[in-house]
Amino acid sequence: MVDVIRTEAAPAPVGAYPHARRVGNLLFLSGVGPRQPGSNAIPGNVHDDDGKLVAYDIEAQCRQVFANVRAVLEASGARWTDLVDVTVFLTDMARDFATYNRLYAEYFAGVDACRTTLGITALPTPIAIELKCVAAIDARDCS
Repeated sequence: MVDVIRTEAAPAPVGAYPHARRVGNLLFLSGVGPRQPGSNAIPGNVHDDDGKLVAYDIEAQCRQVFANVRAVLEASGARWTDLVDVTVFLTDMARDFATYNRLYAEYFAGVDACRTTLGITALPTPIAIELKCVAAIDARDCS
């Protein structure tokens, strides 16, 4: 079984790809950022008069990206506890890791997903965090 998942409960992808694909009992989420569904606003971003990003709030972005992952999981028939692998991309590891790690521990309490966190130089939109997730859905949920 292969299903392509798209949902209005999460922000629209910034390219030609779905929110997720289910293959058998595995669910692969495309990269999920902290843009708000509907408006594409990025929580905590502050721009100057010329539109240049001058500051951001990593806590606000973490909370929104986790909400967006949850929305894609739910649209796919999966649960937060179905996550088995999470790859996190941070654009400023030195500045943001402690806050992100604290919030990750809060949101992922009781979820034994593997995790990899990478420091990168940029993402396609002015965001500071993006998640790439894999979930395993119980075979009885894959009908």
